[in-house]
Amino acid sequence: MSQSKVIILNLKGLYNILLELKEFLKFEIIYRKSENELVKENGSSNHLIISDRKISNNTDTKNFIILNQLPLKILDLIEKINISLLKQKYSFQSNFEIKQYKIDLNSRIMSYQKKDLKLTERETEIILFLNTRKTPQSIDILQKEVWGYSENLETHTVETHIYRLRKKIKDTFKDDNFLISSKDGYKI
Repeated sequence: MSQSKVIILNLKGLYNILLELKEFLKFEIIYRKSENELVKENGSSNHLIISDRKISNNTDTKNFIILNQLPLKILDLIEKINISLLKQKYSFQSNFEIKQYKIDLNSRIMSYQKKDLKLTERETEIILFLNTRKTPQSIDILQKEVWGYSENLETHTVETHIYRLRKKIKDTFKDDNFLISSKDGYKI
């Protein structure tokens, strides 16, 4: 999930205040003058819109904070923003899809057709990494990107993890083609 964005709708003063605090915030701040400018953000799961009023019915409002009880302390507002962004992230991670499988990154459970497979943290990292790549990834790349590369890490460590993950998926889902091995490396 990319960096979260907080979009300030028609509240220039609030935007200016948050802009001065941006080095302390863990989200990007964007200003929009009108509801019409929200079209490109609508439907994105990593944004939050702050407005002083309810907007039209054709805009998704689950990612909204409406400031209708003013005055509001800035620290209370930042806490409200952070809580909303954390809820979005948790919700997004609860329903991640790769191929026909659903993966709950929070509980590390992979599901398909009412069957569940508990994954380890490393198995989840392997799946997520390989899912973002279009080409097969070598053992060296997996060592560096997933394990953080250690010269003491032996290549059979990666191969063992991949073998166990493939076996778990085959045993649970009868799928030999989720994690594919080739001469160039591994891919999903």
